[in-house]
Formats: sequence, structure tokens, C-alpha cells
Amino acid sequence: MGNSAKGVRRVFNDGREETRQFSVKDEGTAARIILTSVYRALQEKGYNPINQLVGYLLSGDPAYITNHQNARNLIRNLERDEILEELVRAYLEED
Repeated sequence: MGNSAKGVRRVFNDGREETRQFSVKDEGTAARIILTSVYRALQEKGYNPINQLVGYLLSGDPAYITNHQNARNLIRNLERDEILEELVRAYLEED
């Protein structure tokens, strides 16, 4: 694999593109616990948790997450890519 910058693709003279590998940390358990807590807090306040989480993931604006049960501070402990990683893992590894 080349040393190109993150998000930059290398194109070879013959038109081939190099496939970059994305390495993820195994922090799924912490992310799952936080996401579950945030989901429940949003439900308790009467919000649609899916809509609110999507809004947060797309914008990065923590105002989409309630302060109830410290949910806003909890979700700030995770990077958005960690959240996406956990969501993709849970979706694809579901039996």
C-alpha cells in the first residue's frame, strides 16, 4: 500500500486504482454501550432516536442529541467514524 494522504486515491499510469485499507480499532463494545444509552435517552424524551442520530452523524452538531441522562456528553466521547463503524458492524454481523 502506498503512502498517499488519507482520502486520496493513487491512480497508476495504466488507469488502475490502488485499494486503500482502513484500519479500525476494536472499541466496538464502548461504542455500542454509548449508542444504546444515547438511543434510550432520546426515546425517553420523546424523540425519534434514529432521526436524531442520523442528524448528528451527518452534521456533527451535538444539538441533535439530548442532554437527558448525559447523552450529549456521552456521544462526544466517540468520533463519528467510530459510531459509523459500530453501526456497520452491527448491521452486517447480525444473524
